[in-house]
Amino acid sequence: MSERITKDEIDNTLESMGEKAKLAAYVLAVMSASDKNRALNVMADSVENECAFIMSENLKDLKVGEKKGLSAAMLDRLKLDKERIKAMADGLRDVASLEDPVGKILTSSIRPNGLKIDKVTAPIGVIGIVYESRPNVTVDAAGLCMKAGNCVLLRGGSEAIHSNLALAHCLSRAALSSGLPEGVIQLIPWSDRRAVSKMLTMDRYIDLIIPRGGEGLIRAVVEQSTIPVIKHYKGICHIYVDSECDQKRAIEIIENSKCQRPGVCNAIETLLINHDIAAEFAPKVAARLIECGVELRGNSEFRKFVPDAKPAIEEDWYEEYLDLILAVKVVSGVDEAIAHINRYGSGHSEAILTTLPKNAEKFMNEVDSAVVYMNASTRFTDGGEFGMGAEIGISTDKLHARGPMGLPELTTYKYLIYGEGQIR
Repeated sequence: MSERITKDEIDNTLESMGEKAKLAAYVLAVMSASDKNRALNVMADSVENECAFIMSENLKDLKVGEKKGLSAAMLDRLKLDKERIKAMADGLRDVASLEDPVGKILTSSIRPNGLKIDKVTAPIGVIGIVYESRPNVTVDAAGLCMKAGNCVLLRGGSEAIHSNLALAHCLSRAALSSGLPEGVIQLIPWSDRRAVSKMLTMDRYIDLIIPRGGEGLIRAVVEQSTIPVIKHYKGICHIYVDSECDQKRAIEIIENSKCQRPGVCNAIETLLINHDIAAEFAPKVAARLIECGVELRGNSEFRKFVPDAKPAIEEDWYEEYLDLILAVKVVSGVDEAIAHINRYGSGHSEAILTTLPKNAEKFMNEVDSAVVYMNASTRFTDGGEFGMGAEIGISTDKLHARGPMGLPELTTYKYLIYGEGQIR
């Protein structure tokens, strides 16, 4: 696709897309759950039936990626095959099977004057998704937003432009054939960055922006956007090993939290060990992690017990490695562990490993993160693992969503007031 487009062409096209989405949002907001579910299943069939077309378009992206020197890991994230395409289609069917989040009465009360006040869930409206690399986000985001009654304006990365266009074409065509209004699912057809800049100022049409990608993308979106943004900056996750704990179980939890998938946001990046058990525990956990290929970077006290560890510097405590690298610090106790996490953490996921209920309660109440565990791996921070069925991301914000974002987090609420002639 040619990138020789003018700013006026970008602005005019996006304005038209925004207007379509806004108008469609009013229709979609009042559609029944059965109508939305039927559309999701038709969309799933369309993706699966167009497998050959989607794979041929994806091949174009893979060839360009190879020429640009994308890493093997990046190319793998980009690649679509029959199995992955079927998984995307099945994901849409799974979303269709979930409970509809719209129209639920959250609270209901009757005032002394007889007014009945219901607080009811409602769609947000139009959601803009800015994302990188993985084309499956096109399908996941479209399905989740639509189920929650929202129209979606998608802007994927340049490395997946052909794949995203193919997927969006299948989805939007299927949605239209199912009776959904035009504009429910739209993909910006260019990788030109001017399109993102325009999109982020379309507060007349777009109600919320959700960026999915690296910290650089998210910070750029936040800096430019005139629209509210739900952010997921980093996953600087911690485990604190308390003075009394099941050490064998603790080592298994730490290994799982770091090594199962080190490149994901809910993997731990820092391990904190209570001073009272450090002489015994530090060498044991270090041996297991080194056996798994982990590079350890420790403070001076940890290196007394594990001298082969590299010295940790201040920047290590802020680092999201997304790799088999772990920063380790010996701390005086639960208070220092909490203080460290609240200073250096990103508000994602933290865990305490302990057999002391009082310390667990203190840690879980005082750590300021979206998800706090007692005696479990941080790798469970995931919409599917939380029973949400699916997620659109994990928010490290506090407003309006925090932690894994499923269907309920893609809604807002409004008040419905029932009267019988009351005046004030």
